Amino acid sequence: MAELRSMFCSPVAWLILVIFAVQVCVAFGNAFDKQVLSQALGHGLWNVTNSIFTGWFGIFPPFLSTLYLYIPLLTMGLMSREYSSGSIKLLFSSPITNSQIILGKYLSILVYNLALIMPLIAIAVFCQFAIVNADMGLILTGILGMYLLICAYGAIGLFMSSITSYQVVAAMGTLAVLASLNYVGDVGQNYDFVRDITYWLSISGRADEFIRGLICSEDVIYFFIIICMFIVLSILKLNSNRSKVPAKKAWSLYGSVILAAVLVGYVSTLPSMKVYHDSTATKENTLTVESQNIVAQLEGGLTLTTYVNLLDRNYTTAIPANLKGDEERFERYLRFKPEMEMKYVYYYKDIQDEELDFRLEGCTTAREKAERLCNIQEMDIDKFMTPEEIDAYAKEQGLDLQAEGYHFIRVLERENGQKNILRMYNDMEKHPSETEISTAMKRFLVTSPRVAFISGHEMRDIHQSGERDYSHFAEDIYFRQSLWNQGFQVENLSLETDSVPADINIIVIAEPRTQFSDVEKSRLKSYIDRGGNMFILGDARRQEVVNPLIAQLGVQLMPGTLVEMKENDSPSLIVGNLTPEAGQRFKPYWRPQMFGFKVTMPDATGLAFDPSKGFNAMPVVVTDSICWNEMQTTDFLDDTPQYNPETGEVQGTFATILALDRKVGDKEQRIIVAGDADCVSNGEMGRSRNGYTSTNFTVITGTFRWLSGDEYPLYTERPRYEDNAVTIGRDARKTVRYAWYYLIPVVLFTTGMTIRIRRKRN
Repeated sequence: MAELRSMFCSPVAWLILVIFAVQVCVAFGNAFDKQVLSQALGHGLWNVTNSIFTGWFGIFPPFLSTLYLYIPLLTMGLMSREYSSGSIKLLFSSPITNSQIILGKYLSILVYNLALIMPLIAIAVFCQFAIVNADMGLILTGILGMYLLICAYGAIGLFMSSITSYQVVAAMGTLAVLASLNYVGDVGQNYDFVRDITYWLSISGRADEFIRGLICSEDVIYFFIIICMFIVLSILKLNSNRSKVPAKKAWSLYGSVILAAVLVGYVSTLPSMKVYHDSTATKENTLTVESQNIVAQLEGGLTLTTYVNLLDRNYTTAIPANLKGDEERFERYLRFKPEMEMKYVYYYKDIQDEELDFRLEGCTTAREKAERLCNIQEMDIDKFMTPEEIDAYAKEQGLDLQAEGYHFIRVLERENGQKNILRMYNDMEKHPSETEISTAMKRFLVTSPRVAFISGHEMRDIHQSGERDYSHFAEDIYFRQSLWNQGFQVENLSLETDSVPADINIIVIAEPRTQFSDVEKSRLKSYIDRGGNMFILGDARRQEVVNPLIAQLGVQLMPGTLVEMKENDSPSLIVGNLTPEAGQRFKPYWRPQMFGFKVTMPDATGLAFDPSKGFNAMPVVVTDSICWNEMQTTDFLDDTPQYNPETGEVQGTFATILALDRKVGDKEQRIIVAGDADCVSNGEMGRSRNGYTSTNFTVITGTFRWLSGDEYPLYTERPRYEDNAVTIGRDARKTVRYAWYYLIPVVLFTTGMTIRIRRKRN
C-alpha cells in the first residue's frame, strides 16, 4: 500500500497518465468522428468496430508501438530509489521477505497499469452504446492484450531497476532490454535450431493477435513466462544484495531460471498444446464451419511440402529467414489438425525469368545466379538441390515439377498417398486463401464434379488464350477463380461423336455460331430430359442458332442488341445489376449485390421466359430501365443508336442472366442461361473499366456453385457484420468529439494536481 501511495503521489506517474489519456482520447475522438461524419453524409458504414480499433486507421496498432516509451519512466525508480536513498536497509531490516518486497513493488505496477488503460475501458463502455451491435469481444480482447504487454514491460523495468542505484541507467537499461526482445526475432532465422528459440523470445507482435480478437494460449503463456521470469530474477538479485552469494552460484541460478522459461515456452508453442478463443462476433480468426468439417474428416497424417525454387520470383516467401511467417499462413489449419507437418524443399532451376535475369546481370548459369542470391540473402548454397538432384527427388515423390514450370508450389499429401497441389496466383493476394486450401483438402474426400464444354460450332475455346476464349476461367491454374482451382474437372465433349456420359455433372454451351446437327440436338435433348445441369451462353446476333437449343427450356434470346446510352462507353456495353433474389439464393452473390457491384456485358441480348415449359425462372442479372433492344444499328463504334418503338424496339428492364430449375424425378435440375458470352471471357475477366466496380468472376463462382449442388466452389465468406451504424447523430458530433478530447485528460490532470497540492500542504 505504501508503494502504491508513493507511486500515485509521483508527478511523473500522473504525467504519464495524462499524456497517454490525451493520446488515446484524441485518437478515438478522431476515429469515431469519421464514422459519424460518413454516416451523416449518407455513406454506408461497414464493420465499424474494426474500422475504429484495428483497421488500416485503427487506434490499437499505433499504441502498441509507443507503449514501451511510458514504462521505463514509471519503473526506473522502483528499486533504484531504494538503493540510492539508503531506504533499502530499512526494508531489509523489516519483517518481510525479498519475495514480498518484489511482489509488492510489482503489484503496484499492476494497479497503475489498470489506471493507465482506464481511458480504453471508458471507450469500450461508450462504444457499447454508441455503435450499433458493437463487437465488444474484439475491443475487450485488444485491451487485454495491451494490458498484458505493459505488465510484461513493467516486470522487465522492475528487474532493471533492481540491478542499479541510478534511475537513468535503469530507464536506459529497460529500453535496451525491450529493444533486444523486439529485434531478437530476426536473429538466426536462417538456422533451424536458433530460429525457434529467438522467434519465441521476441516480444514483437505478441499482442497483435489480441487486437485482432484472438486469444491464443501461446501468447498468454508467453506474457506470464516473461513476467514470472523477470520477477524471479529480481528476487534473486535482491537475495544476492542482501546476503553474499558467490558469482558462480548466482549466474547458475539466473541461467536455470532463463532455461526453465525457454523450455516451458517451447512446449507452449507445440500445435497440440495450443488453445484458442476467437472473441470476434463473426469468428474472423477461425476457419469457417465448412472448412472445419472438411479438416475433421481428414483422418490420418497430413503433410504440406513447399517446393521453393531459388530462381523463381516468389522464392522469398519461404526461404529459411521467413519460415515462421510462412507457417503462420496455415495457423488456422494447425489449430484444427495439429498433427499436420510442414516441410520445405529448396532447389535452384533456371526458368528464364526476365526480371530476375535483369537483377542478376552478369550471371549466365543457374549456379551463378543461385550463388549470387545466396550471398545477398546470407544463405548456404549447399542447402539447395541442383537441377539434377531436384528432378530425381521429384520423380521419387511422383511429382512433375517440369509441368509446373518449376514455380513455387505446395503439395498437400495424405498418409494414404493422395496428393493435391497449391499454387501462387497472378493477383494481388498471390497466396491460396482458405477457399483454395480447403478445396484442395476436400478433393481428398469428394469426387470433383465433371464439367464438359461442348466443342465445335466455333464456340469459345477453353484451351485458347484469345480475348473471346475461356481458358482463363476454365483451366488457368494461376487464376484463383478458375474452375480447376475451385474443385472441378474440366474437359471438352463433342456431341457429334459422343453422347453425354452419365458422370458428367455440368455441360457448358458457349455461343455456338453454326446450327447443331440433328444428332447433337437429340443428344442434348436427352441430357436435358434426364435432368442434367447446364450453363448456356448466348450473344447478340446469335438468336437463330441458340434459340432452337433452348426452346424446350422456355427461354428465348430476344431480337436485337441491348443498348444503354452512356457518356464514355459503347452503347452496347451493358452494366448489369445483381438482383436481390440472386443475393438471397446464391451465397456468392449476396455481398457483391449488397455493395452494388456490377456485371459488365458487351453486346448482350435480353432473355424472354415462358413458364409453360415446366421450369421456374429467377433473374440473376438485370439491366437498368433506360435500356432497350436495338434492332437497326449494328455498328456501335461509329453510329449512335436511336430508340424507335416502331421497329419493335422495347425499352425497360431486361434479364440478361436467368436461373432455371425444375424437379426431374427426385433430382432438382438447374440451368443458367446468359444473354452474353463475353462477360466471362478472357478479355472481360482481365479488363478494368473506369467508373464500375465489376464482379464478373462472381458469375463463375455463383453459377458453378449452384450448378454443382452447392458442392464447389466452397463458400468461406464470414457472416455479415452487424456493427454497421452509430447512434450519434450529426448534431451531437462535435460535442462528442471535444468531450473525448478534454474530459478524461482534464479529470486526470485535475486529480493529479489536487493530490500534489494536498501532499505539499501536508
